[in-house]
Amino acid sequence: MPTLSSASSKTSARRGRTAPELVFGDLWPFDPAPETADPKLKARYDLFIDGKFVAPKSGKYFDSINPANERKLARIALAGPSDVDAACRAARRAFEKVWGPMPGRERAKYLFRIARLLQDRAREFAVAETLDGGKPIKESRDFDVPMTAAHFFYHAGWADKLEYVAPGRQVAPLGVVAQVIPWNFPLLMLAWKIAPALAMGNCVVLKPAETTSITCLKLAEIFQDAGLPPGVVNFVTGAGETGAALMSHPIPAKIAFTGSTAVGKTILRALAGTDKRMTMELGGKAANIVFDDAPLDQAVEGIVNGIFFNQGHVCCAGSRLLVHEPVTEAVLARLKHRIRQLKVGDPLDKNTDIGAINSREQLKKIRTLVASGVREGATLYQPDGILPAKGFYFRPTLFSEVTMSHRIAREEIFGPVLSILTFRTVDEAIEKANNTAFGLSAGVWTDKGSRILKMSTELKAGVVWANTYNKFDPASPFGGYKESGFGREGGRQGLLDYVILKP
Repeated sequence: MPTLSSASSKTSARRGRTAPELVFGDLWPFDPAPETADPKLKARYDLFIDGKFVAPKSGKYFDSINPANERKLARIALAGPSDVDAACRAARRAFEKVWGPMPGRERAKYLFRIARLLQDRAREFAVAETLDGGKPIKESRDFDVPMTAAHFFYHAGWADKLEYVAPGRQVAPLGVVAQVIPWNFPLLMLAWKIAPALAMGNCVVLKPAETTSITCLKLAEIFQDAGLPPGVVNFVTGAGETGAALMSHPIPAKIAFTGSTAVGKTILRALAGTDKRMTMELGGKAANIVFDDAPLDQAVEGIVNGIFFNQGHVCCAGSRLLVHEPVTEAVLARLKHRIRQLKVGDPLDKNTDIGAINSREQLKKIRTLVASGVREGATLYQPDGILPAKGFYFRPTLFSEVTMSHRIAREEIFGPVLSILTFRTVDEAIEKANNTAFGLSAGVWTDKGSRILKMSTELKAGVVWANTYNKFDPASPFGGYKESGFGREGGRQGLLDYVILKP
């Protein structure tokens, strides 16, 4: 039976009009509902060092590309070693003269102010985040920006309560902290790292991902408006060479890195033998485990939320689905029906569920891993539909009949691709879930509280969600085991990674 959208297209063609774009699903397509807020982008963004925007000493810039249509958004400064050095020296001056000696209650005022200013410009930042990264506007609007503000609010509340961070111990800031963040959540990852560092009295030099630098530099405008003292936060933009210069600079006392496991291992080798403290949040291959007594409709919605609504662009994305054999067919049928309803297209359209892949390179990686799944014998399912002619897009994809020997079950894809495996017993589910080099997160769907408790203690994952997925709170620590990294971000535990503990 043809879908309604397909019938609509045929009717339009008979009348001589251009057929409307097909949607993935069995429903009439919604009219476009583009977000109209002005992102207030500049044609060129300089480095943010010592409280001012400054041109790179090399005079070099690179393009920031909109992944939805492949058009240039802005020119971004390319920082070299001399720029990184200037940023680190500015941070050290600010720490020694202003921020370090400042009482915690005064630091809190700045963090509160930053959060409120971000709330005032929320729509502007949401549009900028979507244009730069490709994620749907409803995700930027409803999650990224509000959660970024929430992290500044939460850590502002800690800044004047340092005696409670480690009861019975005194805490002192580390000094200058070097931070590198990825492209998948540029604004939120920035808040995860900057807010606790500032609350504890540290100063920061941060490098955003080269493909998503705009909201980072826009936040620097808010720092200026908030009156944040010069040098407390510095942004240096660029690619791997800029990050390497920052990681190896002698001034920072701590390295905080979020990114791929391969790059994390390189940093660890380079800094082995130094006295720098490190925290790392690396890759993941999370397992979402559905038992036969789970509320299946709720579970399917949680699965879709965990892998498709964020295009799989989350290190904790539930990219492996482990289903109890008695309900495998029911879950698979529900998933196929659900992803047929997902709209892939313009990220600025409020109806869009799956936006653009961040870059051409990432899209190539997704295609390579999906091709390996087909080649190795897994069963592929993708809904029909027409993808936009320009931009980097990929259909929501299901793989069934997957085994742990498949690459798609072992390697992080970072795209809207779900691998489905089955299990018969609780012990088999635990063994398969833990049979990975990663250990960042997991999800359990069951009606039995005792089973949830057992799974939460035996799954080797930093976060285990029960009957939900991808729920975050600034007060809840987040981090991984094994090759997913070490250290925690968020909560009191995250603060402890930014202080020196004294007797």
